[in-house]
Amino acid sequence: MGRTYIVEEGVGQYLANIDLQGKAFVSGLLIGQCSSQKDYVILATRTPPKEEQNESLKHPKDKMDNLDEEWVTEHANQVSRMLPGGLLVLGVFIITTLELANDFQNALRRLVFAVEKSMNKKKLWSFTEEEVSERVTLHICSSTKKIFCRTYDIRDPKSSARPADWKYQNGLSTSWLSLECTVHINIHIPLSTTAVSYALEKNTKNGLTRWAKQIENGVFLINGQVKDEDCDLLQGQKKSSRGNPQVTYQSFDVRVLTQLLLSSDHRSTATVQICSGSVNLKGAVKCRAYIHNSKPKVKDAVQAIKRDILNTVADRCEILFEDLLLNEIPEKKDSEKELHILPHRVFVPISGSTVMLCDYKFGDEAAEEIRDHFIEMLDQMIQIEDLEIAEEINTACMSSSMDSEASLDFTDDEQAKQPLKTTIVLKIQQNIGVITAFAVAVLAAGISFHYFSD
Repeated sequence: MGRTYIVEEGVGQYLANIDLQGKAFVSGLLIGQCSSQKDYVILATRTPPKEEQNESLKHPKDKMDNLDEEWVTEHANQVSRMLPGGLLVLGVFIITTLELANDFQNALRRLVFAVEKSMNKKKLWSFTEEEVSERVTLHICSSTKKIFCRTYDIRDPKSSARPADWKYQNGLSTSWLSLECTVHINIHIPLSTTAVSYALEKNTKNGLTRWAKQIENGVFLINGQVKDEDCDLLQGQKKSSRGNPQVTYQSFDVRVLTQLLLSSDHRSTATVQICSGSVNLKGAVKCRAYIHNSKPKVKDAVQAIKRDILNTVADRCEILFEDLLLNEIPEKKDSEKELHILPHRVFVPISGSTVMLCDYKFGDEAAEEIRDHFIEMLDQMIQIEDLEIAEEINTACMSSSMDSEASLDFTDDEQAKQPLKTTIVLKIQQNIGVITAFAVAVLAAGISFHYFSD
C-alpha cells in the first residue's frame, strides 16, 4: 500500500485553473508536510516560465525535451527559502495535454531526484533515518482530467515508482499549530591563513556548520517545559466530545538551551591556529515553525523549529552573498573592516490557513518588491498590508559587554538605546598578522547550559 496525500481543496482548484495556453506542459512544485502516517499538501506553485522558453514551449511535439531541469531546481531552491520550519517541497507536478507515457514518467523521476538533491546541498542539517524519504510526482492530463500520483524513495537512486493516494480535504491547515522563538546568535568564525584565500561564502558555511551542531544538541523548552519527545504535543489539553483535543489556532513559545561546557568524560585538545581575519555574526532572529494538528509528537515539533533556526540563518547569509555578487561590491583593504546587514524576515499569511510563509528583505527594498517576489515564486497574490516584518518589533539590544567594535553597529549613544531593528549583522574583520589562539579546557563536572533565546 502506497502513501496517502491529504490535499487542501484549494490546491486542486489551483491545478484545475492552470491554462496550458498552447504549451505542451506546465510543471510546478508541491509544498506541505510529511508525517509517519500520511503527508499533507497545502500549496502548489507553477514553475515561472523563462523568457526564451515562451515560444518554444508552444509546440506540443517537443514533449518533455523542453523540461528545464536546472530551471525547476533553481525555482525549488528559491521557494524552499520561503518556507518556515515544518514545511518542505514534497515533490513536483506536471500538467500535460497527453496521456502519461514513459518519457513523462522518466522525466518526472529525474526531476524529483534533482530537486531534492539541489535543495539538500546547502542545508546545515540532514534527514534522519526515521524520516519519510518518499517524494511525490503528480501527473495531470488536462484533456481527460486523469490524475497519476506516484512516489519515489529519494534515498534509493534505483527506486521504482509506487502508486499513492491523492485525497482532497477542505480547510486542511486552518488549525495547524505554530511554534515561535527568538534566537540570539553570536558566532565567531576565525579565518586561518590558509582558509582566508577561500571564498568568504565557503568560510562562513564551514563556521555555521560548527554552530549548527550546538543547535542540534540543544535542549528545547516548549512553553517553559522540557517534554518527552515521544509525548503528544497537545497532551493534557481538554478533549472534545469525540475524544480528540480541542484545537483551534494555537501557538507555542520555544526557548533554546545550548551547551557551554562539555561533559567531564569528553576529552578535548587545545589547538593554536594562525589567523588573518574573522567573520562574526551577531544579532537576534525570529524563527517560526508549523505542524499539523493530528496527534503531533513533541519530537516533530522540536525538529521543525530546530530546522527553521538553521535554515533562516544560512539563508540570510546566502542571500547576502548573492546580493554582494550581483551588485559587485568591491572588497576593502586588508586592514579595513566591513559591516553588512543581513536581510529582515517577513511573514505572509496564506488565505484560509493559519500557516504563514516567509521572505527576506533588505532595508532599502520596498514592500512592493516582496509582493512581486511572491507572485513570481509562489504564484500567490498578497496584500502589502498583510506583511509582518517580524524583526522590526524586536526589543533585543546589543550587549553592554561589547568591545570597541560595537561602534560599528551604532553611530551614537542615543541610537544604541533604541531597540535593535536590524537584528543580525555580519562583521568581516581582516587583520593580517593577527595570531588567534583557541584553547578549550574541559575539566567540568556536569553540563552547563546557556540560554540562547529569550
